Amino acid sequence: MNTKYKKITKRSLLYALIIVIAAYYLLPLILMVVTSFRSMEEIRIGQLIQWPKSFNFDAWSQAWNEAQIGAREDKGLKPYFINSLLIVIPAVVITTVLGAINGYVLSFWKFKGSEIVFALILFGCFIPFQAILLPMSQSLGRMGISGSIYGLIFVHVIYGLPFTTLFFRNYYISIPVELIKAAKLDGAGFLRIFFRIIFPLSTPIIVVSVIWQFTQIWNDFLFGVTFSDPDSQPVTVGLNNLVNSSTGEKRYNVDMAGAIIAALPTIIVYVLAGKYFVRGLSAGSVKG
Repeated sequence: MNTKYKKITKRSLLYALIIVIAAYYLLPLILMVVTSFRSMEEIRIGQLIQWPKSFNFDAWSQAWNEAQIGAREDKGLKPYFINSLLIVIPAVVITTVLGAINGYVLSFWKFKGSEIVFALILFGCFIPFQAILLPMSQSLGRMGISGSIYGLIFVHVIYGLPFTTLFFRNYYISIPVELIKAAKLDGAGFLRIFFRIIFPLSTPIIVVSVIWQFTQIWNDFLFGVTFSDPDSQPVTVGLNNLVNSSTGEKRYNVDMAGAIIAALPTIIVYVLAGKYFVRGLSAGSVKG
């Protein structure tokens, strides 16, 4: 009985510690949410951390539709949010499919120099964003897609492909090569083996690739501000414009509401699929 009591006490202390740590990291988010529902009058005369006297959704409406600050009126996050969706969806799909094919080839259809090719692709993971701004800008200009949604999709596909290739290659080398040999003996070709055998087994690593790419692209600011024009800017650039467009008094409630709107998709993705992300990362760690 004494031993059982000790186990319960240790577990209770562990849970209490976890709750304290979680509260510590969630406090900024809670403060943002509370501030976004307060009026500026409450913020000016009240405390920094204070429950709203009445929930006011005006800040959310202004952050999404339009932000009227002083005598200046700026468009809200809605068009930027739509731009981010138009960028992130095709970029994630393309990098995931191409990364899966690259990983498949480099794992089961090796050719002379395939290891060198993989090393060169892997080198792309370590190139800093700033190093490619000028050559990428010149390339987009020559292709005629500079400052457009298509240009940003192209940039994110090129920069994300080394990561997805690495993910899929490391996952595929854990799949028994006997499956591929048996399929070849049955007369299956390159694409048939990929779509009938390999791709259906790739669900865990597909989740990893989608979450990784979605997060990287959605949260990107440097590429968005460098390779876009006012009509193709993503939500991170729109949030920066919203926060820094004040010519008079700061609207902290609008800024907080805008920050939550910009971060909401990635929060939802991690809440719904976070456990699958961890499972997918460890799925290919048994072999290779």
